[in-house]
Amino acid sequence: MPTAARAKPPGWRDPRLWVGVALVAVSVVAGARLLGGADDSVTVWSAATDLAPGDRLGADDLVATSVRFEEPADLDRYLATDGPLPDDLQLVRGLGAGELVPAAALGSAEESDTVSLSLSFPTELVPSGIETGSVVELWVVPGDDARRTELAGPVLDDVVVMDAPSAAEALGSVAVGRQLVLGIPRDESQALAELLAASEEQRVRVLGRG
Repeated sequence: MPTAARAKPPGWRDPRLWVGVALVAVSVVAGARLLGGADDSVTVWSAATDLAPGDRLGADDLVATSVRFEEPADLDRYLATDGPLPDDLQLVRGLGAGELVPAAALGSAEESDTVSLSLSFPTELVPSGIETGSVVELWVVPGDDARRTELAGPVLDDVVVMDAPSAAEALGSVAVGRQLVLGIPRDESQALAELLAASEEQRVRVLGRG
């Protein structure tokens, strides 16, 4: 009867042994990185929905989001969740849904340097891309009794659209055309007066910024 051969354990020169060791090492390193990343994560506020400049922020407008910054100092640039929200927190620029809330976009109602101006425009004169948060230019065109030498000209630029109801949202409204709520700088009182006077005669035009 032939003698059964005894199986020998793989020696240290067996390449299969080193492949196994390498796989274990990679798994350990990957696991350590994952654990380290979890330890470095912080929680900041993000916008629950689209928000416009001038909107006041409350708990219902925000969602706590866990993130990991490359540099710890980057946390100071955003609104962290480790403290209470101020009562008069207000946006100075628009935010999209899911966007982290940067500290630079925050102010208070007392610090606001704009006034809200609501104007109605014929629908066909409002560019289709105009929406809440858009930046536009406002022009005034001459009236019917103006001299021929008078031309249309810009009144204000870099104006933020604080609200822009869609045509569907305005169907139940008695207003005709498209309504835009514009943020006008407080120190532009002369331009504000010109816009108010021209709006009564439908002489205000809005130009979108590309």
